[in-house]
Amino acid sequence: MPELRAAVVGVGHLGRFHAEKYAAHPEAELVAVVDVDRARAEEVASELGVEAVTDYHRLYGRVDCASVAVPTDGHHRITRDLLSNGVDVLVEKPLATSVVEGRDLLECAARERRILQVGHLERFNPALMAVADQIVAPKFVECHRLAPYGERGTEVDVILDLMIHDLDLLFTMVGSPVRSIEAVGVPVLTNSVDIANARLRFANGCIANVTASRVSVKRERKLRLFQPDAYFSINFDENRVQIFRRKPAENGEIDLDFEELMVEDGDALRAEIDAFVIAVRSRETPPVTGWDGLRALEVAEVIRESVDTEVRAAITDPSG
Repeated sequence: MPELRAAVVGVGHLGRFHAEKYAAHPEAELVAVVDVDRARAEEVASELGVEAVTDYHRLYGRVDCASVAVPTDGHHRITRDLLSNGVDVLVEKPLATSVVEGRDLLECAARERRILQVGHLERFNPALMAVADQIVAPKFVECHRLAPYGERGTEVDVILDLMIHDLDLLFTMVGSPVRSIEAVGVPVLTNSVDIANARLRFANGCIANVTASRVSVKRERKLRLFQPDAYFSINFDENRVQIFRRKPAENGEIDLDFEELMVEDGDALRAEIDAFVIAVRSRETPPVTGWDGLRALEVAEVIRESVDTEVRAAITDPSG
């Protein structure tokens, strides 16, 4: 089969990596990179030997698929335009800035019969993938996703910037709808929420406690999960997994069996783009669908509304 003609729209920090993966992919030809910053587009294009473009509309009819890695407030407009003009899209998370926009993208993809994949990268994290088939009926999950402050991603709050990663993972692992949400958050260095915590109760009884911060001293990405027969501690940064399992001891009492896995470094972004290329070629459902992205976005929007209510109440409370 001929190589897929690919492009990347937005070649900032993450988009540059997307472009590198397409350029090295055996079944894709990187045709162009797009960025409103001409100098940046030309720099990346020169490194990879492709065309630099400042207007993504020039891609129509020239590419089969594209990654959209622009700031979140541009996801809906650009993704919709590409889908409507015959281009399959891998859009970085979150799917859009609102549920209304997200639903519109799903309707557009269905109407145009286009592939729409959402870049929830942690689905392809090697530490998680090493134990994914062992996670069964979790009862309690605790997620911490902390990062030092940086300008990138601050066009949205920390819920859409960081927490949404773990919201997507929760749905994948728990496999049950959310029944109730309690949340709190505060702005620290920006005008939107920079640190937030949410407690989710699922219909099957599982409870999840999720914390996200982009104003922390150090970076941390950890997930702890309890299920009837085991406890998992997953460190995404160190590719390390600790597993405690219940086992019968020789005296007939219950003992704990400890196992630690040091998972080999993998390339999650390459795996994500591989999956996208396969979906585009086969016209089959990608591993992270638009529906997956919308589901995480719906819960994120409820959390955002709850947090916004709390923040406004604190500001207007005359008692301080």
